[in-house]
Amino acid sequence: MRDVMVLVAELMALAAQTAPKGLGHDCLATRVVSGELLAQLADEMVRFGRDFQKANFDRDAENVRRSDAVLLVSLKENKTLGLNCGACGYRQCSELKSSEGPEFPGPLCAWRLIDLGIALGSAARTASMLCADNRIMYRVGVVARKMGLLDGEVVVGIPVSAFSKNIYFDRLEQKPSPDR
Repeated sequence: MRDVMVLVAELMALAAQTAPKGLGHDCLATRVVSGELLAQLADEMVRFGRDFQKANFDRDAENVRRSDAVLLVSLKENKTLGLNCGACGYRQCSELKSSEGPEFPGPLCAWRLIDLGIALGSAARTASMLCADNRIMYRVGVVARKMGLLDGEVVVGIPVSAFSKNIYFDRLEQKPSPDR
């Protein structure tokens, strides 16, 4: 089944890459992670959550560990569309300058983030059409970016698997302790 799920993730990458984007400019990158690298990603997620006292990184790491593959999708760079729309908080696109935050840089062009969202939706829908369980996960992308698995301003992960029950739902949320 692992080979089938890797193929599903590759088809998801195709869907993300061909999803509509503002002005038709390609602003995304994709990568399929499986095998030993997938296990390393899960280990690093646990470590990151523990080191930075962030809840649910270990929970999501177990989902990744049980998956056959993860599709990573990134917004390659913070290049604006030049619309001067103000959605990012600035009057002119030329004023938008990002700085590195604790997990991702920001602010970012709102329209590029919408492009990323459409691509993620296209990828998740492709997995669903192929009867593969999946879930869009922010925490996967945080750690994948820090590991250098995929360059980009924002990275998001979508693990895929095929079990009799979807492993990505009915998960217990861990609340951070009051001292965090």
